[in-house]
Amino acid sequence: MSPDFSTSPSLPTLFKGLALFTPGGDMVYCIDPDKKQRWHLQLCALLQELLDLAEPPHFLVPCYTATIDRWRDPRTQDIIQHAEAYPLVLRHQALLNAAFGTGSLTWQAVPQVAEVCDRPILERYRQQFPSLWDNHDLIVQFSGNELGAVTPAQPFNSNPFNASKPQPSTGYILRLYVAGNNAVTEGILRNLHELLERSLNQPYTLRVIDIYKNPEQAESDRITATPTLMRVHPRPVRRLVGELKEVDQLLQVFASFED
Repeated sequence: MSPDFSTSPSLPTLFKGLALFTPGGDMVYCIDPDKKQRWHLQLCALLQELLDLAEPPHFLVPCYTATIDRWRDPRTQDIIQHAEAYPLVLRHQALLNAAFGTGSLTWQAVPQVAEVCDRPILERYRQQFPSLWDNHDLIVQFSGNELGAVTPAQPFNSNPFNASKPQPSTGYILRLYVAGNNAVTEGILRNLHELLERSLNQPYTLRVIDIYKNPEQAESDRITATPTLMRVHPRPVRRLVGELKEVDQLLQVFASFED
């Protein structure tokens, strides 16, 4: 029997994917069904554009990258996938699984070359690229060959966000409060991601906040139960408490966002 690799309806079955993170936890990524390009330079240039950097942050490659490849075995026709991430970004596995539709896949650690990815060495770039050490609610999919041809994508970053982050002039800023990184959380993320990809025709950013890691943020937003989905922008603030399992319920909530 062939392995069962679940994929979001919006994702191709076979593809190569690359994600590039910042030290602060922002992520830009691409999905290439043609498997013909190396996207590292484009993702660095995209970060330069989004964060208004003086130059592309090439030092992020390879230490802050994760890659996935899905192909079909020519003999058995089974779908095979290989996913790996550098140690500095392994903590973002739930986000990677949500972005690439890989369920609860465990990503393999890339052997780290100490002289390249040593934290003190990377820390030297902080003065040159200080904004990369902040989190700006960026989870963005690069979807074209030209910069600016991007579509905001889904979920999951449990790092605290810097209060002085740039805000988009249009679209939505959403927060999802969860209790821990577990199978329940991953299921909620998959459901929510599929809904947003299918039904929300506006740019958006979605920050996922673990109340155990960020209790101050949860208290500030008066979170009394999880999961809680909040619309932070545009005003007024709206929230939905519950397991977010019913697509119709979620669609109704997002329809009410259009005010």
